[in-house]
Amino acid sequence: MINSLVFPRPSEAFKFASTRFDGSRKSKYSKPRMELTLTQPDDWHLHLRDDDLLQAVAPHSAKHFGRAIIMPNLKPPITTTAAAVAYRESILKALPADSNFTPLMTLYLTDTTSPNEIKLARRSGVVFAVKVYPAGATTNSQDGVTDLFGKCLPVLEEMVEENMPLLVHGEVTDPDVDVFDREKVFIDAVLQPLIQRLPRLKVVMEHITTMDAVRFVESGEEGFLAATVTPQHLILNRNALFQGGLQPHNYCLPVLKRETHRQAIVSAVTSGSKRFFLGTDSAPHEKQRKECSCGCAGIFNAPVAISLYAKVFEEAGALDKLEAFTSFNGPDFYGLPRNTSKIKLTKASWKVPDSLSFSFGNIIPMFAGETLEWQPCVGEKAEMLNEVQEVGANKG
Repeated sequence: MINSLVFPRPSEAFKFASTRFDGSRKSKYSKPRMELTLTQPDDWHLHLRDDDLLQAVAPHSAKHFGRAIIMPNLKPPITTTAAAVAYRESILKALPADSNFTPLMTLYLTDTTSPNEIKLARRSGVVFAVKVYPAGATTNSQDGVTDLFGKCLPVLEEMVEENMPLLVHGEVTDPDVDVFDREKVFIDAVLQPLIQRLPRLKVVMEHITTMDAVRFVESGEEGFLAATVTPQHLILNRNALFQGGLQPHNYCLPVLKRETHRQAIVSAVTSGSKRFFLGTDSAPHEKQRKECSCGCAGIFNAPVAISLYAKVFEEAGALDKLEAFTSFNGPDFYGLPRNTSKIKLTKASWKVPDSLSFSFGNIIPMFAGETLEWQPCVGEKAEMLNEVQEVGANKG
């Protein structure tokens, strides 16, 4: 839902501690301000890490999202249901006391994963998907799959029986394949044969980066093939890696692609298609691990993701389709209920912090130091804004 509010002049800034605000009062200093009311979004692809890093970043995702699919690529990786349950408890302990955030756990697929582990995962009630990393494809993927159609086939067949989605990091790791072509080659060499062999397997192609991935997802059967899309792949192209010098905080995997690919992804996401849904792939690293001779891949976008998605949909003239992308398509694909709580986005400029400081060091967020135009409000502030809307409507 899109509304226009009238806010007071700066010298009479709205204070959330007040009981009511007369939204109908206007003056020569006032101007309409756009507001969006959305069903609370979920993040269907999130890295929370562990230990001190988990404590630092978990509250940022919990602030805006109701649920999140948690990636299992820790050291050691989360390969069993027992490990997933233990990791979930660590996440819950890292959340603010008043948080309702729900982590949805995943298993890390290896060549030795057993079909029985899939049964245990489904019956646990806390594991919702299995993640496949081609060995060596990205951060902590060294234990990933080397033989998907051989050693892993019995597991994949059990996943069909249990209706357990397979989440795919869609890149080949052959050193002879150009890094910018790894996604396309993976689609042709792995995903197409996989879908043909197991058409009832639910597959999510994670963090898509190319028009080839868009076409592939659109060609599949709705409800069985979908994709998550990150803010960075909607907003940045590969020039962002090199403008003004090497930009390590824009480096992620899969790597950013050409502008034509970015445009194709924007068109697909803002079309209203149910096949695409929000997955930030927020992947924090300490500053010193990004700004070094061999920097880590990953962009920490949790504090800004909702604002950036709104920016993309607004620029595409598709704000009416934002809620489905952020809040409906994901749970519908996973067969989970949609959230009932709300989040509000106000068209109000705010500056992204230059860095976030913690006892172990600093983390640089995406768009650090930049000004964004959509500001999320949750919890008590969202309720106050809801009262503003109702008072304005009643007086109107």
